[in-house]
Amino acid sequence: MSFDVKIAKGLENLPKASDVRRKVFIEEQGFVNEFDDIDARAIHVLISDGEKPVATGRLFEDDDGWHIGRIAVLSEYRGNRLGEKVMLVLHNYAKQNNIKEITLSAQVQASGFYDKLGYINLADLHMDENCPHVTMKKIL
Repeated sequence: MSFDVKIAKGLENLPKASDVRRKVFIEEQGFVNEFDDIDARAIHVLISDGEKPVATGRLFEDDDGWHIGRIAVLSEYRGNRLGEKVMLVLHNYAKQNNIKEITLSAQVQASGFYDKLGYINLADLHMDENCPHVTMKKIL
């Protein structure tokens, strides 16, 4: 399989990324508050299979530093290491922009994925829309 990777600031510049997030987080997982004001200022990655958007994620800064979030891969494309590819693109962007540390809020069931990418579990268990999450951190 050959995949196209795009990166842009602002979700409006990669609108098909919304389709992936809607399918994964709203339709599949039942989240309600998927889109927020961070989308306009975040760096977004979109991976497509031809014209079909299949994976996405975002990187953004707030008062607590830099964060990665909204990593999503369509169910039929899981197992192709696309989540890892999204993360690596975001890590590369961060390194090119002298970002030294990234935190994320991982669904507990997905924390092993981030662990394999070098993230450390900070044991900060919290709930987000009735789904257990844990804060994780990586030094780049």
